[in-house]
Amino acid sequence: MPRRSILTARQCAALFDLPTDEATILYHYTLADDDLEFIRTRRHARNRLGFALQLCAFRYPGRLLASGEVIPEAISSFIAAQLGEEMDELCRYAETDITRRRHLVDLRQLYGFKMFSGHRARELKAWLSGEAEVATSNHDLARRFVEECRRTQTILPGVSVVERLCADALVAAERRIESAIVNRLDEDRKARLDTLLTEMVDGTVSQFIWLRQFEVGQNSADVGRLLDRLEVLRDLNISLDILAGIPPHRVTRLRRQGERYFADGLRDISSDRRLAILAVCAVEWCAAISDAVVETHDRIVGKTWQGAKRLCDAQIADAKAAVQDTLRAFKSLGSALLDARSDGASLDQATELACGWDRLEGLVATAAELTDTMAADPLTHVGQGYLRFRRYAPRMLRVLDIEAAGIAAPLLQATALIADDEKPETRPVGFLRRGSKWHRHLNAEDGDGHRLWEVAVLFHLREAFRSGDIWLPHSRRYADLKQALVPAEAVEGAPRLTVPLDPETWLADRKARMTEGLARLAKAARAGAIPGGAIENGVLKTDRLSAAVPQEADGLVLDLYDRLPTIRVTELLQEVDADIGFTEAFTHLQTGAPCKDQIGMLTVLLAEGLNLGLSKMAEATSTHDYFQLSRLSRWHMESDAINQALAMVIEAQARLPMAQFWGGGVTASSDGQFFPAARQGEAMNLINAKYGSEPGLKAYTHVSDQFGPFATQNIPATVSEAPYILDGLLMNEAGRKISEQYADTGGFTDQIFAVTTLLSYRFIPRIRDLPSTRLYLFDPATAPNELRGLIGSKIREGVIVQNWPGVLRAVATMATGVLPPSQLLKKFAAYPRQHELAVALREIGRIERTLFIIEWLLDADMQRRAQVGLNKGEAHHALKNALRIGRQGEIRDRTTEGQHYRMAGLNLLAAIIIYWNTKHLGQAVAARQRAGLNCAPNLLAHISPLGWAHILLTGEYRWRRQTGASL
Repeated sequence: MPRRSILTARQCAALFDLPTDEATILYHYTLADDDLEFIRTRRHARNRLGFALQLCAFRYPGRLLASGEVIPEAISSFIAAQLGEEMDELCRYAETDITRRRHLVDLRQLYGFKMFSGHRARELKAWLSGEAEVATSNHDLARRFVEECRRTQTILPGVSVVERLCADALVAAERRIESAIVNRLDEDRKARLDTLLTEMVDGTVSQFIWLRQFEVGQNSADVGRLLDRLEVLRDLNISLDILAGIPPHRVTRLRRQGERYFADGLRDISSDRRLAILAVCAVEWCAAISDAVVETHDRIVGKTWQGAKRLCDAQIADAKAAVQDTLRAFKSLGSALLDARSDGASLDQATELACGWDRLEGLVATAAELTDTMAADPLTHVGQGYLRFRRYAPRMLRVLDIEAAGIAAPLLQATALIADDEKPETRPVGFLRRGSKWHRHLNAEDGDGHRLWEVAVLFHLREAFRSGDIWLPHSRRYADLKQALVPAEAVEGAPRLTVPLDPETWLADRKARMTEGLARLAKAARAGAIPGGAIENGVLKTDRLSAAVPQEADGLVLDLYDRLPTIRVTELLQEVDADIGFTEAFTHLQTGAPCKDQIGMLTVLLAEGLNLGLSKMAEATSTHDYFQLSRLSRWHMESDAINQALAMVIEAQARLPMAQFWGGGVTASSDGQFFPAARQGEAMNLINAKYGSEPGLKAYTHVSDQFGPFATQNIPATVSEAPYILDGLLMNEAGRKISEQYADTGGFTDQIFAVTTLLSYRFIPRIRDLPSTRLYLFDPATAPNELRGLIGSKIREGVIVQNWPGVLRAVATMATGVLPPSQLLKKFAAYPRQHELAVALREIGRIERTLFIIEWLLDADMQRRAQVGLNKGEAHHALKNALRIGRQGEIRDRTTEGQHYRMAGLNLLAAIIIYWNTKHLGQAVAARQRAGLNCAPNLLAHISPLGWAHILLTGEYRWRRQTGASL
């Protein structure tokens, strides 16, 4: 029977090989006093060394030494040094099997080690069965098993046995989970799920394939298509309870399999697995489509508002000439009247001569119309979107399971009237704030006022979804905010949250810091000692920070890059994969086995990173055709796999000696990069006037001080970048190591200041309009005279104290990774008048922003660190622009998922190139040092691993065979 392989050679080595690095040897192979006593009872030096080596191997990695196994010299030397013996004696150990077997018996008796057999083997198999359900991968389960054997002092069986045990446990766990889901379905639901694979939609695709083809839309027709799918899924009546007790990653895996299978492929697999996949997809897609409906409604509201605003602006622009003519006429009339009054002449006669009374009446009427036009706001025109909303809104409100907080009850009642197509004579307006502009427009409406009222309800529905006052049960994005927050008792143990639970203690510390900081700033202002700035007559003036790059650095950069070999991008990828093994992260979605086709996987990654697509890549390489690449992409390319591969590359690059000259991996910058898209209205392709008139999206990337792009995510081109800063810091391991985060003005908000500080990050944004940014104080009256012109309003301490527990719960939720921080921050920012947490975070942020500005003005080193960090991030843009050579640099994928893979693949390819450059720049530095040339650390700190001129990115993509030949 062939060996069941679930681990790669690299993974096996990490679990079973003897250690070779100094830190691991020191930790695991340092012998205790009682160990030395037992060892010294052996008669010969060779036996003492062999006995000690067997003992260390039992402890770590926890296995028997194989006959004839080569022992690393570092281990032999370390053990021999502790025993005071010669290392050469070890070669004579166990010249007979009797000695070795006797030592094994003695070790088991003295230390309690147990063989993997009999009762102990049955216990571990039972334990392994339970762990298989919660393990996230094959390697994770094998690692858990090895660690459990070490903990229980069970000697590990052979690698093949471990792999077979883990594979059997994983298969059994999958079958148990699938059976658990299917057993919760009655026969009618099973039959209806199977029908999804046979019933056709429009005679072209099965209902199952049709259901999974959905994206956030832009118009009422898109909402209609989403609601069609949602109604089909609701008719299945699959309860969320069927997933109770199922680990989330198992649910995710089943859903992803459903998104990869074609209908005929699903029909061919076992009934339990097929029904489990269909049931999970039905539940998960129901939630995802509901979110897509709400998001599409959000976009339609935004489009309606923008259309109304453009119409309002156009009317004002059209009225500009009339305004000028009317003003000139009134100016002439006024001058004539004033002249007549000064001459004592008749004002009536002056009026007749200037324009006449009939003309004056016309001017007054025109002025009244122009006054109304110039005072108009977009709400005057939003009613024109009524028919657009009417096409889908009543149906949407009937289909969605909307729930609301008490404050949104009037809005929920109003939506019920729209859903039921009722037009009451008295239209409830309790959902409007007392001072809302909507009141004036609604009161001015005639008999068709219900149209504007419905539009007002749907506009406020969007804001309520954004803020969390209204939610959908079982939603990913629009769930109940209170249920998403961690409980109050979990706050104290939240990672990175080190602030006191008592708000008064925190406020007292901030007051003391602010008082001391203001005094220092005022003193520096009086002495003219503010670095790169001054405060004159209450006005802050700042100078542009000058560059601080030594002249010798330019020559060093050119020389080092001249020393780098010219290399094909394919050879570069293979070399880095040989060093790191990042392709091992791309396991099969169904079996969890690592991808065996390394070249095929690298080809897929290259197609994504270069923006070529699989079809163009298949034409440019002779190793794989399109269908082979498509199969690899469909079953191995996953977001988690890309993130894991990226983490492996970033971690490996950080360990290279050259990277140490650039930083310790504890500071980072983040910035968005715009990518044009082929057309508007698909996925997240929106127009941002800042980048021109073409639609597109942004990739928001975090870059460490060692140049590693450790996190990236796609965001719409029109949204603020600020909420996404914490996603990159808290949703991956590299981000959690960061202590100082830099951002440009686009990443700066008071709420970001608040959350980053509460989570022990030092947030340093480069604020473009710093002189106009106000300082907020606890008591503005006590501000030094020199700073009076910089002071804004007063900090609202009461709001902070009242909402402190809720703030800590929200921040702890972000820290624990329960949901992306951007999701919470966008909810807090959506409707601050109704969200006390948003107001409290704003006040905390104002405190932190004030303290930051004081420190920024007085600390030139901080300003320079921020500039260097942000320059590293901006330099990444040039490398990525050079890499996305395909399709004229446009992102033409039609789906959000496709765009995500394209951006993530580009980021991974950039990280791989940065690793290769870092490695070979280090070798070039070593060559310069051997030649006696200057390689001072202060110069090496200005070297960048972002060059690409030496890399052949275009042409035919040829790969080296494992033997070294190329195709």
